[in-house]
Amino acid sequence: MKPESNLEKVLVGGHFAVTGELGPPMSAELETLKHHADAMRNHVDSYNITDNQTAIVRTSSIGVAAALMQMGLEPNVQMTVRDRNRICLQSDLLGAVSFGVRNFLCLQGDHAKFGNEPQSKNVNDLDSMQLIQALKNMRDEGVFISGEKLEHPLPRIFIGAVANPFADPFEYRHLRLAKKIAAGAQFIQTQCIFDMDRFEKWMEKVRELGLHEKVYIMGGVTPIKSIGAARYMQKNVAGMIVPDELIDRIRGAKDRKKEGLNIAIETIQRLKEIEGVAGVHVMAIAWEEVVPEIVERAGLYPRPQVD
Repeated sequence: MKPESNLEKVLVGGHFAVTGELGPPMSAELETLKHHADAMRNHVDSYNITDNQTAIVRTSSIGVAAALMQMGLEPNVQMTVRDRNRICLQSDLLGAVSFGVRNFLCLQGDHAKFGNEPQSKNVNDLDSMQLIQALKNMRDEGVFISGEKLEHPLPRIFIGAVANPFADPFEYRHLRLAKKIAAGAQFIQTQCIFDMDRFEKWMEKVRELGLHEKVYIMGGVTPIKSIGAARYMQKNVAGMIVPDELIDRIRGAKDRKKEGLNIAIETIQRLKEIEGVAGVHVMAIAWEEVVPEIVERAGLYPRPQVD
């Protein structure tokens, strides 16, 4: 089956891919999100739409995906197993595919206790690897998890997953990636990279297993807006390493926002040189307007036009 998504075409064509991220609002008003999406137009190959990130109730990722497609933009729909059982997950996939979504990112999802409805139950009928495999089997075998046949074949969908090179125990992180690839993951987006040395060690292990030849790996890049944001990520975000040296560098800068952008661009430049890294996923959290500048200064603009 030939690639149908723009993101897959860019990666298959050997181009260094760029994706952006949009967090849906805690309301049904999408004008601000659409403004951010339009500002990134022509600077990213597709847009991740988060799925009730940090377990906070927001507009659904599939609803936002529909709005983006009306704007002529390509979404990557995130799907977490936290909130839905296998019936709903498969149903949502079919619904999204029916109006043209082709990119899906499979995640576990943050525990509900961290969000604004801490009394809600974590469903976890499947885990993220089982969801990856379910999507692959629906596409390639034309079967639901139950084994029952779909009435009509699915078009080609592009299946993604996440990887965190910074979580412990480190010695198993590349093996977890191997399992996701075996389940059917075709592209990977990583946790935000601030500790480049650890990321490069992880990539060495990835290459030792030849995993970089089986999946497209996109490094996660987040521009740091302030010292407060850096400290928060260092102390409160599980599975993220923000070195003290980086915080000291921002603290000592005359223009801290500018220095945060400089660090993000330097990270991208270094990622471009690492064998096996196929692109970057730019997560400009509450700072989406700087994505075009990052992409241009990193030498990733204009984006490739693929057919």
